[in-house]
Amino acid sequence: MDAKMLDGKVAIVSGASYGMGQTMAELFAREGARVVMTARGQEKLDAAVAEIRAKGYDVTGVVADNKELEDVQRVIQTALDVYGDLDIVINNAAIGEQKMIDETDDEWLEHVYQTNVFGPFRFIREALKIFLPKNEGCIINISSVNGERPFCGAAYTSSKGTINTLTKNVAMRLIDTNIRINAVAPGATVTPAHLANKAGEQPGGAKMLEYSRHFVYFPGPECDPIDQANACLFLASDMGKHVKGQVIQVCNGAFL
Repeated sequence: MDAKMLDGKVAIVSGASYGMGQTMAELFAREGARVVMTARGQEKLDAAVAEIRAKGYDVTGVVADNKELEDVQRVIQTALDVYGDLDIVINNAAIGEQKMIDETDDEWLEHVYQTNVFGPFRFIREALKIFLPKNEGCIINISSVNGERPFCGAAYTSSKGTINTLTKNVAMRLIDTNIRINAVAPGATVTPAHLANKAGEQPGGAKMLEYSRHFVYFPGPECDPIDQANACLFLASDMGKHVKGQVIQVCNGAFL
């Protein structure tokens, strides 16, 4: 049997019930990892887990919300209880939106930041309690091209810029360890969220794009979820062991 890139590894993927997260979980499992898939919705998560298990891969589903510290801790503990270790964390869960700054009240801002920033922050901090003692581990944050080209909603784009900065800050903290943290910044990727955005169906509609389209190439070439998953696989495998603190755009050349 051919060696697999993640043999023996244990991974957590948040936002894993559909789209990029489900694709990442399946790819990692196919490459030999045992994967804890987590998401907020029971029905979609159960369906995603069943689909991957039906292909013979070892995955476990945990319904959890990264807004809650106890949920984050429970997901990590599940990895330890079921698989005996934790090696990789992918912070994929996020809220996409198109609300302009003058449409964004404090409640909405808090809602977006809890999932897009505070949730990954919690997962990173809690995972390091496992990684630091053994001096090994890999964290991948799913950012967005919006972290540098902020053409979507004010809360969303600023949250992704924050994720980019957090990634680099944590990489500095870990520079003298064998623990690495990076971010993948997808461009337009064919997922339900992207299709809703194209249709003007995300919160905020399409008004912001009427302004930002003057500064961004629309419509640019699109990617598929597997393209983002492959970038994560590179970073999580031995091929990426000396890549630290980077934000890697996977955008099919749309945001050069």
